[in-house]
Amino acid sequence: MSAAASQAVPPPRRILVIRLDRLGDVILSTPVLTALRRHVPHAFLAMMVRPLCRDVIEGHPAIDEAILYEKDGIHRSPLATARFARSLRRLEFDTALVLHPSNRSHWIPFLAGIPVRIGYNRKQPWLLTHRLPHRKQEGAKHEAAYALDMLEIFGIRGEPPRPSIPIQAQAVERVEARLREAGVAPSARLVAIHPSASCVSKRWMPERFAAVAERLAAEDGVRICLVAGADDARHAQAVAAAMRAPALNLAGQLSVAELAALLQRCALLLSNDSGPVHVAAAVGTPVVDIFGRNQAGLSPQRWGPLGEGHVVLHKEVGCVTCLAHNCDIEFLCLTSLTADEVLAATKQVLARTVRRAPPAARPN
Repeated sequence: MSAAASQAVPPPRRILVIRLDRLGDVILSTPVLTALRRHVPHAFLAMMVRPLCRDVIEGHPAIDEAILYEKDGIHRSPLATARFARSLRRLEFDTALVLHPSNRSHWIPFLAGIPVRIGYNRKQPWLLTHRLPHRKQEGAKHEAAYALDMLEIFGIRGEPPRPSIPIQAQAVERVEARLREAGVAPSARLVAIHPSASCVSKRWMPERFAAVAERLAAEDGVRICLVAGADDARHAQAVAAAMRAPALNLAGQLSVAELAALLQRCALLLSNDSGPVHVAAAVGTPVVDIFGRNQAGLSPQRWGPLGEGHVVLHKEVGCVTCLAHNCDIEFLCLTSLTADEVLAATKQVLARTVRRAPPAARPN
């Protein structure tokens, strides 16, 4: 911990937690919310996220308010960001926790006049009052554990890194109605497949997903659901096109709240390393998680699903330096993972997974 971070911090009364990156990152930060609520139960606690992450924060039992920052929308310009920051003054925050360093994440609490601003020693850290060393790229522990480390400045230690997200009753109803329309019986066992990811170096081949899906449907009697965001629906469509048996393709059709409701209904999620992995883990659904890139900061140790019953598949192919999307050995870490290996892992998980009934929604 830096000299700035070691300074005394007054007990927080009104706390703003800031995380402006992706869905999985925000979900892995929810243990911070739970720990703060447990240790400072009477504090006002808000979390600032991008609109995509709204459904995993709004209604979370640990927070009082979800604040949306539209980085790529109405708050895109520096002037709009400054106005947004000034609008936060009405909430009279005394403490800000910036869980992921970025220039905007540091400027906003500074311009909002929040007296205690805690974050990492990166990206214009002089805007913070308390700075911690940034060592996440070393991948020595899980991302959720790194986020919880920030609470040591308040004397909070030893909290379990267990992500949690709310399940919306209306989302459950919409998902159940969609499944009924598709002819999926309440007793049917569902397996969700998410074949997308943010980089080609993290995406297993669609024809192999299709081969696994067909075998599961034929041999285990499960119904296959394909999921992906609207921008990545083509990856799910490629899997559907490679399958001889029909699959329920819901790619691009579900909100994040509906995805959470669907995944809680599923017996298993088979996925590349991506945000839906952490949605599934947070609602208690086991995951078979496919990892490609061989970098400490992107490893399963840092980004794997948290909880019990998951299987992570990660091939070590001898790379000293990962070139990511510029790979010059044709993504051997992914291509060397066979459909038979993935099928065996999914069957292993299904064998110990009880048939799951439609989920009961938690109150918003």
